[in-house]
Amino acid sequence: MRQAGQTQQFAGSPDAKNLAFQTRKISKVYGSGPAAVHALRGVDLEIPDGELVVLLGPSGSGKSTLLNILGGIDRASDGTAYFKGDELTAMSDRDLTAYRRRHVGFVFQFYNLMPSLTALENVELVSEIATAPMPAMEALEMVDLENRAEHFPAELSGGEQQRVAIARAIAKRPTVLFCDEPTGALDIKTGISVLEALQHLNETLGTTTLIITHAAATAAIADRVIHFADGRIREVVKNETKLRAHEISW
Repeated sequence: MRQAGQTQQFAGSPDAKNLAFQTRKISKVYGSGPAAVHALRGVDLEIPDGELVVLLGPSGSGKSTLLNILGGIDRASDGTAYFKGDELTAMSDRDLTAYRRRHVGFVFQFYNLMPSLTALENVELVSEIATAPMPAMEALEMVDLENRAEHFPAELSGGEQQRVAIARAIAKRPTVLFCDEPTGALDIKTGISVLEALQHLNETLGTTTLIITHAAATAAIADRVIHFADGRIREVVKNETKLRAHEISW
């Protein structure tokens, strides 16, 4: 759904270079026949380059499915999706692998850290796949964890482990950062510290950042909020005034 007065731009448009993502009638169906599940139902969307965007909606509304398609880890059943004018939905598996390696960072609800490696070593893992990685210590400094670099995951709090996961994601210098319920397993205070880190990285690095969440309060830190329901975008709201993460009222 477009806001009033907003014009869609797709691949080949003079303004496509200013958009990180564009979708046209993206649909995703799992299964077939009476048992088919329609996860996305003809989604049209534009995400400007460099924005922090919150995707808000209940479980099963289509948020994660869209994130997976834009992240190159799932394919649409129908429709087209573009990244900076390149058609993701036309890419081969090999091209999608290269796209993820070169452009995409992922942060999930559960941290997926290697328990036998220190925080620093966990971040250093990306150097094996990134072409021009950020020094691991620099990435930890960006999430205010340089003093915990030699600690193992079991010695870190949940919020610290999530910030290590964020540091690992941004150490590859991604163009876009996808965060699927990054505060879902955390208490409010710890969740705020994680949102502060994401907000800081978006502003410092200019990384287009998409955050999936059930927590409506998170919307206040976003440049724009995309409301999902039943596989469709119900509303897109652009925040004229954003709050800092610590200003959110939960």
